[in-house]
Amino acid sequence: MSRTRQMRRHAHKMRRNGLQPMVIIDRDDQFPDVAAVLVARAMWRYRSELAPVYLVAVLAVSGAVLHLTHPEWWPWLLCLATAVAWALAMFGERVGLVRRIERLYAATVTMAGGGWLSAATALGATFRPLPLLLVGGGFVLAVPWWVHRRRRARVRVDRQLAAWPEIAQSVGLAGSRAQSAVVDVWGWRARFALARGQTIQDVIGKVPAIESALGTFRGAVRVAPTRDDKANRFELQVLDTDPHADAIPWPGPSASSITEPIDLGPFEDATGARVLLLRRHGLIGGVAGSGKSGGINVLMGNLSACQDVVIWASDLKRGMELQPWASCIDRLATTPEQARAMLRDAVTVLEARAEWLTASGRRVWDPTPKFPALVIVVDEYAELADDAPDAAGDTDSIARRGRAVAVTLIAATQRPTQKAMGKGAVRSQMDVRVSFRVRERKDVDLILGQGMLNAGWHAHTLNAPGKFLLSAPEHDTPRRGRAYLLTDATVADTAERHAAMRPALDEVSQRALNEARMAPVDEPTVPVTPSRDDRAETALREALKGAPDEGLPIAHLMMLTQLSRPTLYRRLAEAMKTGHAVQVGRGRYKASDHAQ
Repeated sequence: MSRTRQMRRHAHKMRRNGLQPMVIIDRDDQFPDVAAVLVARAMWRYRSELAPVYLVAVLAVSGAVLHLTHPEWWPWLLCLATAVAWALAMFGERVGLVRRIERLYAATVTMAGGGWLSAATALGATFRPLPLLLVGGGFVLAVPWWVHRRRRARVRVDRQLAAWPEIAQSVGLAGSRAQSAVVDVWGWRARFALARGQTIQDVIGKVPAIESALGTFRGAVRVAPTRDDKANRFELQVLDTDPHADAIPWPGPSASSITEPIDLGPFEDATGARVLLLRRHGLIGGVAGSGKSGGINVLMGNLSACQDVVIWASDLKRGMELQPWASCIDRLATTPEQARAMLRDAVTVLEARAEWLTASGRRVWDPTPKFPALVIVVDEYAELADDAPDAAGDTDSIARRGRAVAVTLIAATQRPTQKAMGKGAVRSQMDVRVSFRVRERKDVDLILGQGMLNAGWHAHTLNAPGKFLLSAPEHDTPRRGRAYLLTDATVADTAERHAAMRPALDEVSQRALNEARMAPVDEPTVPVTPSRDDRAETALREALKGAPDEGLPIAHLMMLTQLSRPTLYRRLAEAMKTGHAVQVGRGRYKASDHAQ
C-alpha cells in the first residue's frame, strides 16, 4: 500500500473519532495535477495569441477523422466553405468586421481552411504535401492575426475587465461587474451590472475617476443606459483615440430615395448616423459656430440626390446659406413675404394631396419620381417667427397633417424656445432631433426634449464644430456623431451634378397651386419664385440667339432669364427637341443655326 493511501486511511479514522487530521500534501503526487492546471490556465489566458495554433490542430484532427469516417463528404465541405467565405466578404459587417480588409482576411482564412479540410477528407491528413501546407499556410495566415490592432486591443480590454473589481472599489462603484465587452474601430465598449442601490447617475458622476483608473485621456469615457433601459445596468464606452478630432470629408450621397435613411456622419464606433426622414419632421439646433450649417449641407447633398423629392427652402439671411443649392431647390424663399407665401402654398399642396388620396381610396402618399415627396427646409426658424409671425399657423398645419401626404418640415434654429417655435404643436411633432453644441445645459432639453439632459444627452459638452447628438425612434441612446464636411467646391460640384435630375412637382399639387393663384384674393399675390411666364421664354430665346459659337454657360443663362436651374434645363430640353437650341459643350448652349 502506498504512503498516500495509508495517510488517507489514517485521516479517515481520526475524523471518525472526532479528531481533525493535519493535512499534509505529498508534492510528488500533486505535481502532475498542478502542472496540468497551470498549463490549462496559460492556454486559456493566451487563447487569443494561440488561436491560430488551435485552428490548425482542429483542422488536422477533423481531417483525419472525416477521412476515416466520411471521405465522400469533401465536395459538400468545399461548397460550405465557399458559401461561408462569400457571406463573410459581403456581409461581414453584421458580425463586427467593419473594415473591408478584415472581411477579406476572414474570407481568406475560411476558404483556405475549408479547402484544406476538403482535401484532407478526400485524401487523408497525412497525404503529402497537406501537412506542410497546413503548417506553412497556418503560419502565414497567423501573422496578420498576431499583429492586428483590434486583436491586441481585445486582449488589453480583457485584462482591464479582469481588474474591474479593483477599479470599481477605488472609484466608489464597489459591487459592479462587467457582463460583456466589444472592441470597435476606435476603442471598446462594455456592459456592466451595478450593485444594489447604485444607478447610472452614480456612474456619470464617477466618469473622471474612471478615466483616471483606466489610464485614458480626458473625455475618453462615455456612459449611457443600456438598450433594455434597466436601472441597474449601464454601458461604458472607452475611446483609444478621438475619432472626431478632425473633420471627415463627405463620401457622397448615402440615399437615392427619400424612402432610404440618410447618413449624417459617423458615430464614435464608426457606424453611420442614419436616419429616415420620410413621414417625419426634423429639428436641428445648436449655437452659432457649432456646425449647424454643415449639417444642413449634408442634408441637402443627400436630398438633392433623391429623385423622388421636391425641395422647398427658406433662408431669411437673404439666401446666404442655401443659395449654393439653388439649382437643386425648386423654390427658395429669401424674404419673409416669400417664406409666408411658400408655406401657404405648402398647406395648399398637402390639402390637395389629402383630397386626392381620399378620392383614390388610399391612406398615404408613396413617393415616386412622378409623385415626389415635398421637403421644406427652413433655416433660422426663429427669424421666420419674428419676421412672419402669421406663418406660424401654416407651419403648425404642416407639422400636424403633413406626414401621410409626404410633406416634411425640417427646421433649423439656435434655440427652439416656445417663442421661436410659435404657440402651436410644431416642436412636439418633431420626431428627428439633431443637437449640435449648445451653450447652456437647459438648451439640451429645448432641442432634444424634456428630461434628455438627465438621461445623459450632454450636448453642452460637445467640443468641436460638427459634433452632434441624434435623437430619433431608431436612435434612443446618446451617441456622439460628427457631420460630414462639404467644402464650397464640393457643394458647387454636387449641386451642378444633381440639378439635371431634379423632379418637378406632381400634377395633383401643381394643379392645386395654379387654381389657388387664379382664385380672387383680398391681397395681391407676392411672387415667390423667378418668373416663369412668357418674358422668361423671350429672354431665353434672345440669350441663345446672341450666344457666341462656344455657347453660353448655364450660370449666365440663369442670370439672364431669372429661371431656376431645373426649370432652365427643362426649357433647354424642349428647345433642343424643337430644333431651336443646341448644346455645344458641357453646360453650354446656343441657338441652332436655322432658328429664327
